[in-house]
Formats: sequence, C-alpha cells, structure tokens
Amino acid sequence: MDFAGSGAPDPERVRDPAEFVAAMQALKDRSGLTYRELTSRAEAVGDVLPRSTVANMLGRTTLPREELVAAFVRACGVGPGGMDAWLRVRKELTRGERPEHPDTGAEEAAPRPEPQESTDPRPEPEPSSRGPRRRLVALAVAVLFVGAAAAAAVVLTGGDTEDRAQPGPVTGPAPGPVRIRLVHSGLCLAEQGGRNGQLYQQPCSAGSIPRFSLKRLGPDWRLETFHTTYGWGCTGVQEKSTDLRAPVEDQECGKRGTAEAFRIEPVGTPVRGFRLRPLHSDLCVGVEDGAVKAGAELRQLACTEEAEGALFSFDPRPGATPD
Repeated sequence: MDFAGSGAPDPERVRDPAEFVAAMQALKDRSGLTYRELTSRAEAVGDVLPRSTVANMLGRTTLPREELVAAFVRACGVGPGGMDAWLRVRKELTRGERPEHPDTGAEEAAPRPEPQESTDPRPEPEPSSRGPRRRLVALAVAVLFVGAAAAAAVVLTGGDTEDRAQPGPVTGPAPGPVRIRLVHSGLCLAEQGGRNGQLYQQPCSAGSIPRFSLKRLGPDWRLETFHTTYGWGCTGVQEKSTDLRAPVEDQECGKRGTAEAFRIEPVGTPVRGFRLRPLHSDLCVGVEDGAVKAGAELRQLACTEEAEGALFSFDPRPGATPD
C-alpha cells in the first residue's frame, strides 16, 4: 500500500472504507506526528482538525467526511498531487466504484481490516472409518431433534426472548425511546461491535448500540441515538449522498441537514410496515435484496412497491421511559 519508492501509504491500494481508515492511520504513523501536532499544523494553514475528531475518525471503520480527509492528509505532509488521489479514492468508495485488488502483490500490499469472528460453522475432520462416521451422523441428528424441541418449548411457553428477534405486530412511530425493527427479518438497527458508525440489522438486544429515540420535526422525524462511547448523535445518510447504496450511519447531529431527517410512511392495508425516507433524496432505507442474515448493512435504496427489506416497526423500547 505504498507509493513506489516513497514508503508512504498509497490510497490506490485501498478497496473498502476499513482499509481507507487503516491507510490514514499508517499515514499518521509514518509522519510521526502526535494528535496535538496534527491539529497545530492544520490550524497553520486554516484547516480545522480537532484532536478528538482525529482520534474518533481513526477509531472507526466508516469513511470520514471529505473536508476531514483533506485537512488530515495535508497536515501529514501530503502534497497536492497526493491529496487529489486520497480524495478521489474516498469519493469512489462512497459510490462503490473501487475495483478488486490487483492480482500482483495484493496479498502483501493491501492493508488488512481487523479479523472478524466467523459465524459460519466449519466442517469436522473426516473420520478414519465408516463406523465412527455413522455414529457421528446419528448423534448430530439427535442433537438437531433436541434443539428443535427446545426451541419449540420456548415459543410455546413464552420463554425469555429479550435478546432475540421479536416478530410481533407492527408498531407505528411515536416520540420517545424505540427499537427500530425490520419487519421482514425481525432484526433491529444497531452498529456492529459498537465502534462502526455504519448501521446493520442485528439481533434485537437490550445492550444494542446505539439506543434510538424518535423526535418530531414537524410532520417528519429525526432518529436520535445515544452511543455509550461517543454520546448523542443522529442517524443519517453518509455525506448527504443522494446515491443509491449510500450507507446509513450513526454520527454527530446537525452536519447532514435533511439527510438526517426522515419521512415515515405506512405501506399496505392493513399496514405491513413503515418506510423510512431520507428527506434529501426521497429514496428508502433498507437492506439489499431483502437479506435476512444478521450483519446486513442499512443503505439508501430505490423505493419499490413490494418494499422488500425496507419496512420497519418502531417498537417501544422495553424498560425505557418516554422522553
């Protein structure tokens, strides 16, 4: 990920937002500058780059705002030509236009995001004889039957399901604390790992980050959030983008205008759920292709009549008192 012969991180090697932030961290490390020194260098040329903003920016895996990238890269000593490359790559990432890693040297050159724990089951090693294999298969079948019976017992007896999807009735918007649930999957809006401003559909849980509250904006709504690390914020479309597939994220309030205000409209008779439509684009928020798997990203998508993957329920948050 270096410019040839310079040793400086090369944004051209970046293929996703996490790699972009990793390249920025590498640029800072190579500069040898502290947060305070970066702030001072930015101020000297008229840029605004607070220390806390730099720390927050490098601690996430979503793309920083364009003006922050420009100020940061300039403060790290990158010249105009290099600056253009960083800003162009950032713009391409917001549009999903970055190509795959080149075949040559990609393994050595590309920055790696933090490894994520896989949730895919791994096959057991092949047994050495048929007899043990048959016993293993029989045991697996027995375990599956026991698991299915236990799950049925929970449903029938009304067991504790606080941390699992609640496919209950659809609830319309009302001011105050809510869980925002996707109707098609029964999963809820949340960040992933509590660090990334990007929102995903995740299992509904009392410990999900951030916590959501609905606030009236005349006939429209704001989705206010509280993050245990970063404090109060708002849900909105990244960089006020009007592009299809633009990420929906939890960030600071007041910087995205109508891109963090939403029209909430019912769909169907009787109501099947509610659309979330950012005012700046009038598109719809949802998960692509109606994905039901936990971890699917919330994006700004085209509105369709079926509204597959783009219908929400605004369930009162258990144990929360109205604002």
